[in-house]
Amino acid sequence: MNEALINLESSIRHGYAQIGGVRLHYAERGSGGRLVILLHGFPECWYSWRHQLNALGEHYTVVAPDMRGFNLSDKPTRVEDYKIDLLVDDVLGLIRHFGAQQAAIIGHDWGAGVSWAVAQRNPEYVWKHVAMQVPPMAVWRANMTFRQALRSWYMLFFQLPLLPEWLMSARDYAFVERIFKKTVVRPGTFTDTDIAVYKKALREPGALTAALNYYRANVFSMFMKRGRVRNVNAYVAASYREVRIKTSAHWVQNEAVEEVNAALQSFLAEP
Repeated sequence: MNEALINLESSIRHGYAQIGGVRLHYAERGSGGRLVILLHGFPECWYSWRHQLNALGEHYTVVAPDMRGFNLSDKPTRVEDYKIDLLVDDVLGLIRHFGAQQAAIIGHDWGAGVSWAVAQRNPEYVWKHVAMQVPPMAVWRANMTFRQALRSWYMLFFQLPLLPEWLMSARDYAFVERIFKKTVVRPGTFTDTDIAVYKKALREPGALTAALNYYRANVFSMFMKRGRVRNVNAYVAASYREVRIKTSAHWVQNEAVEEVNAALQSFLAEP
């Protein structure tokens, strides 16, 4: 384990929250400030937010859960246990677990999809909302093109039984290393240590199938081609703005750490 990871681990606390019938693991940093919840995507875990835990934990109580099915959280076995309604309930349960009435909800990839659903269905629980890389479902539909549909081929592939698990776990989860090293604009964003953390999380019994069940249980893809999402503001009944980072790809909170942290700190500090 490298020095940076050791320092990070020493500054955060790990715990568990019982949300209905599911026990969720979380990483937490900071205390006393308003609650901020960070929701990761596929194929990640709480560790995806290590840089933001460090930066935001100075002023807020920041919680990054392993979403249900991932890493150290419980992994229900049925596909229907990963419906978006249940994922929303997990977030609301976390807010109550920490004794808060509201939280800032920040999500990336699947986490962003869940964060939109929380903000739309239960706005009274949300004091600020940030979604990275994923628009609301209505915007996704409005922006759909033939090219985008082709880009979302993997969504259909993940519907197959067993084959996706077999291919994705082959050669010691080689796909993890491939996607984190080959789909970034800034080479070196993910170290071998980072990749080892994600592989270890997917090796948890039942974790890979649970992660794929997010796709099997829901009807929309969580990956939009940068530059193809337009007019999100038309679907948001609140103050809204976009921040675009040109020199970054999908894994934005890891690839553009300084830019993302600065934008988050500024946004959360606004009245």
